[in-house]
Amino acid sequence: MSRGRGPRRLRRLERTAALAASVTALALTAGGCVVVHGEREVLPSATRAEAATALAQFTAAYNKADKAYDSSLDAGHVTGAFGAIDAARLKAGHINSPGGNTAHAPLKLTDAKFTIPKKAGWPRWFLADAKGSKGGGARWLLVFTRHALTEKWQVAYLTLVAPEGVPKFREDEDGWAEAVPAGAAGLAAAPGGLSRGYATYLKDGGDTFAAGVHTSGWRALRAKNAVRPGLATQYIDEPLTGGDYAPLALRTADGGALVFFATHHYQKQTAASGASVPTPNKGVRALTKGEIKQSLTMEFVSSEVALDPATGAGTGAGAGGKKVSVVGRVQGMTSAQGG
Repeated sequence: MSRGRGPRRLRRLERTAALAASVTALALTAGGCVVVHGEREVLPSATRAEAATALAQFTAAYNKADKAYDSSLDAGHVTGAFGAIDAARLKAGHINSPGGNTAHAPLKLTDAKFTIPKKAGWPRWFLADAKGSKGGGARWLLVFTRHALTEKWQVAYLTLVAPEGVPKFREDEDGWAEAVPAGAAGLAAAPGGLSRGYATYLKDGGDTFAAGVHTSGWRALRAKNAVRPGLATQYIDEPLTGGDYAPLALRTADGGALVFFATHHYQKQTAASGASVPTPNKGVRALTKGEIKQSLTMEFVSSEVALDPATGAGTGAGAGGKKVSVVGRVQGMTSAQGG
């Protein structure tokens, strides 16, 4: 008997389960709560309203932290290269002025434009391009990122660029941008390799990067300062690509890419016998451990943005004779060691 009722009972259970699933799906749809798997679906990283809200929330938190010299007030809104630079700046400010920033002037970001890529997988991210009340007329480029729907949007990259340095981006018919993969071919350099390539270029030179203030100009300044009477300066440059320091790139209208990336730098000053290291400013001293006797080693994090041109059929660094132009860089000291 039990064998005879088994198939019929199983079919009834299947029908009941199917009906329950249908009712559940109907309820979710009617309530506007449809779960979409972001790791598989190609979707805009954010709505324009969400992007505007994230920018407003960041600006408010940034101003509170700057006024109080308290990194806990904007810690939830920053990460990556900018997070490291911002935290060190606020730490030094607090050490030198525990009562807060007496010179505080609120940052105002206006004329905001949002470039939001349509992509699958995490992290989701977008670019905010705004006119800042500080920075001498430069455009503030802020890259917001997050790794889950439950996370806050955080600024991983912040660089200042001349208005003419901001390119037009490729967008689909709905206005959504295109994210460029780290290993993309057809560019002067793959976006994922720019951090290492830049660190190598600063040490050895090369043909990957176009001449400019952040490339040949910086190398020339270092060479000038490397050996001075009674003082030698050494430089070490390293790529910085893990976690929220990973490069992020947007396709430009001409087929190239605008790439945000980070690097890690050390600068060691060593005084000759009978000489001394120049007295650093109070901001450096606030972040320095140990007594400065004959040497001072300073650690920096740098946030760069570069135009990476399309090369057609060519691939690899400098392919087709085209070079990467570093159009903006923000660097901050994060720690120092006396010796």
